[in-house]
Amino acid sequence: MKINNELGYLQFDLRACINQYDGTVYYGVVNNISDEESKLGSKYSVPQIAFYKGLLEAIVHEAGNDGSITSIEALHVRIDNQVVIADGTQDTQSRLPSSITNFLFSQKEKTLTELIQDRWLAYTSEGKIGLGIRSFLDLRSWFRSNDIPSCEVCNEAGIKASTCSKEGCNVRIHIYCLKKKFPQRKASRACPQCATEWPQQEGEDEGDEEANEPGGEGQEGPSADPPSRRKRRVKAELAEEAEEAGPSTAVPRRSSRMAKAEEAAAADASQPARSSKRRKK
Repeated sequence: MKINNELGYLQFDLRACINQYDGTVYYGVVNNISDEESKLGSKYSVPQIAFYKGLLEAIVHEAGNDGSITSIEALHVRIDNQVVIADGTQDTQSRLPSSITNFLFSQKEKTLTELIQDRWLAYTSEGKIGLGIRSFLDLRSWFRSNDIPSCEVCNEAGIKASTCSKEGCNVRIHIYCLKKKFPQRKASRACPQCATEWPQQEGEDEGDEEANEPGGEGQEGPSADPPSRRKRRVKAELAEEAEEAGPSTAVPRRSSRMAKAEEAAAADASQPARSSKRRKK
């Protein structure tokens, strides 16, 4: 991509990703390196970053395929195990910075609010806390290096995904990817790994209404209304016009003729084309 070739000089990358909670596609520019200089540009302090790391692990590891935790669970996430001591010794609790050991509950609440505002985290439709779009954009390599199961269809991390119902089978498929994997409702929905029937998921049917939109497959003719309904609608419009004109003003005759013409045109449009007969002389 030409844009990425230009951004490469600045160590940036243009990426596209999908919000796994609602299926919305986003584009963003991300820093494709992680060094000390880039870390200095962060607005978050050391304990705040440790808190975010703890939340991240809780969401992707402990929440299963739901990809979200409650606010109470988020505020009780530990951060002392997110700080790495340089020498790697086991007895690290007494050597933790005071900013970590004294990180208060109120500071967690404030940090959680900031992470949501900056879109590193987000509220799901169920009111729980999940990953924000910036996490999906920036942490693609982190997901892979931490062995997060990927979606069978798109090969992206399956944070919020549907899982096979068979115990021991680790296949995951995003809800929006199920429509691609199993496009036909009545067709077989076998798991690609163990062949177990894949259960129908809530949200799979979203978007089916498009078939009834203008130009969709469900459209059979210029109008889906029966002729009788169109006639009633024309008469109702005529009556409304008379009412708006006032009690002392009659509706012009031409409006009546126009209404009849519309009725005739509507009736003709609803009838299949008939072959014309030759008139006898």
